[in-house]
Amino acid sequence: MKSILLCAALAVLLPASAMAQDRYAERPPLVVSPDLSAPWVMQLQRAPHGAPIRERTVRRQVAPGARMAVAPAPIVRQRSVVIAPDPVHTAAMAPAAPRDAAPQMDPIFLPQEVAYTGREKPGTIVIDTNAKFLYLVQEGGTARRYGVGVGKEGFSWRGSETITRKAEWPGWTPPAQMIARERAKGKILPAHMPGGPENPLGARALYLGSTLYRIHGTNAPWTIGQAVSSGCIRMRNEDVTDLYERVKVGTRVVVS
Repeated sequence: MKSILLCAALAVLLPASAMAQDRYAERPPLVVSPDLSAPWVMQLQRAPHGAPIRERTVRRQVAPGARMAVAPAPIVRQRSVVIAPDPVHTAAMAPAAPRDAAPQMDPIFLPQEVAYTGREKPGTIVIDTNAKFLYLVQEGGTARRYGVGVGKEGFSWRGSETITRKAEWPGWTPPAQMIARERAKGKILPAHMPGGPENPLGARALYLGSTLYRIHGTNAPWTIGQAVSSGCIRMRNEDVTDLYERVKVGTRVVVS
């Protein structure tokens, strides 16, 4: 009876011992069939209505000859969403267009030497308000010609005057008539503006007789060749400075 019980106990313990040894034994590597297809995993992204969708495939690469011990990473198909540009936001984000450069003066109004066949003596200033030119008559039948701006309609004038005063970077005191006229348009003029680059009389001024008119520079050179002033003769600052050095007080000025 004891022999039977001993045999039975050994029969129970031996398989368990074998199983324990098998648990800690080195297991053979797991080999996955190359024909095994991994599932597709779709990563869906919600696209705006009507936006085109492109698909691309992402695969995990395995070094050649390497044994795959675990299942390969799934092949993922990703959706690339192409969103049509919003014209409102695109316009807001676009770089600002470059501002237009200040208008340029027509090159015909730049200073140059020309023939003169008029009757005025050398040293006389002759202003042709129709052609928008000022001539400084010179010896030998020539004249130095400059482009000018003249009085607008209702402010042009004709006659002969003499330069009674010269000033560098003159201050500007608008006449009472001009102050009232501009106030009616909603523009307030200062009672006086010191000379400087912002002053509308520019770099130099030649005062004509006892009138309110002057030959002067301007901080708006693109107005040369136009009828825009209140009767004064405008020149580029470079040109009025050049003329200023060539004439003196007492010079005759003829405006036609």
